Amino acid sequence: MNSFRNIVIVLGMVLLVASCADKSRPNYQYMPNMYESVGYETYGQIEFMPNGMEARKPVENTISRGWIPYGIENTLEGKEIARLNPSPLDSLQSQVNLAEGKELYTIYCGICHGNKGKGQGNLVKREKILGVPSYADAARNVTVGTTFHTIQYGLNSMGSYASQMNTKEMWQVSEYVMTLKQDLIK
Repeated sequence: MNSFRNIVIVLGMVLLVASCADKSRPNYQYMPNMYESVGYETYGQIEFMPNGMEARKPVENTISRGWIPYGIENTLEGKEIARLNPSPLDSLQSQVNLAEGKELYTIYCGICHGNKGKGQGNLVKREKILGVPSYADAARNVTVGTTFHTIQYGLNSMGSYASQMNTKEMWQVSEYVMTLKQDLIK
């Protein structure tokens, strides 16, 4: 009988608390920091962080995973040095690299350069971008090294794609561009 009385008391208290709820006001929050998070602006000033910055620079002399340092400068001399730079990708995996390079080329490059590399992509046809040359243009003397250098740093109105592709993907696209060039020269 004593346990029945305890159950009735607990049920009564639950009903009492539920009946006191006011739908026009928010209820109590158990952990308010989880509901109302503090938002920080990128590169904003924050007093409790070292140097007062929210986004911090990486530690000096560190390299992020998957990134291979590219030691050639973004100058005309650097581009001429890059002309002799061979692809570091495994030649036994060339079919896989070319297949992945074709996918990436279609995503990033085909819109301007065209799927065949003739410089007649969708944006060029709509006259949004002008002056995209063909890979077959003899005056350009495109090599796998200069292609990688251009993807890494950009050239003229083409921006850098180093933030969108990792090093291996840029080399795969560069190798695929060489196959497009060979197809155009034939």
